[in-house]
Amino acid sequence: MSKAIVELSHPISHGMLTYPDLPGPRITTHIARDRSALIGMTYEIARMDTVGKTGTYIDAPFHFHAEGADIAELPLERLFNVPIVMIRATGIRVVGPDVLGDPARLWGKAVLMHTGWSARWGSSDYRDPGHPYLVGEVADALVAANVALVGIDSLDVDDTSLPTRPCHHALLGAGIPIIEQLTNLDAVPDTGARLVALPAPVHGMGSFPVRAVAWIDLSVFG
Repeated sequence: MSKAIVELSHPISHGMLTYPDLPGPRITTHIARDRSALIGMTYEIARMDTVGKTGTYIDAPFHFHAEGADIAELPLERLFNVPIVMIRATGIRVVGPDVLGDPARLWGKAVLMHTGWSARWGSSDYRDPGHPYLVGEVADALVAANVALVGIDSLDVDDTSLPTRPCHHALLGAGIPIIEQLTNLDAVPDTGARLVALPAPVHGMGSFPVRAVAWIDLSVFG
């Protein structure tokens, strides 16, 4: 059976800046190859000092709700082999509930918002407060539709120019993880693909970088 895999995560590199007012990751060498002690071979051990919101990352309920699940406690059924429904919202800054269509089609799905903002990745424009975002009514509709996960290829699901985060509060309060700063959503079909998005199972963190991919059964589209 023929399958395609689409990379949905931005790579992480030393010093990169993505989220405003947060430090970039520091990737350093803990044990260099010329100091490794094995006979006949060398090795390196690197270390990374980073905040959870680095690159493409996932938010767990604990991020906004102290009693909620942390990254290690996220249910795997929300992260592995989840059917994707793409929502096309390119050119729309304020994304309203009208883009969702029939809520029945969203039940149990990973709902990914394609805004096109990832094309600005690596530029100062990417961190601009004018990035696309979802209004709170969208989050309420997604909670009512019992979605498994919500993702976006923009800086944030909420309007970062305001001190409120209604989408984070509603989605995470309902146990629905959020993935932000995705990429390549233009390569994912509207339906038929499946999501795999697995962070390292770290306790005590509400956000963590994630390797997200969509896999597509090409025979379905052939």
